Amino acid sequence: MYFRRQSMEDIPQEQTKIWSCSKDGCKGWMRDNFAFEYTPTCPICHSLMVTRQKLLPILDNSNVNLKLLKKGVQIKSGI
Repeated sequence: MYFRRQSMEDIPQEQTKIWSCSKDGCKGWMRDNFAFEYTPTCPICHSLMVTRQKLLPILDNSNVNLKLLKKGVQIKSGI
């Protein structure tokens, strides 16, 4: 039998703003439009993250701005 390798179509990419871990040896990073904080901490080692640019495939985020979401729910006192 002969299986022909199918050609992969090119995935469109663009320069994307990311947050990258500032600690040497840690490879943690995330897209800025998927971050919940204005200056996030690394989810792997909990160090500060710095902003950079990276060539990545285009992804659509249906949430407009995750940073504006409220963390937690404020409970009203019934007293």
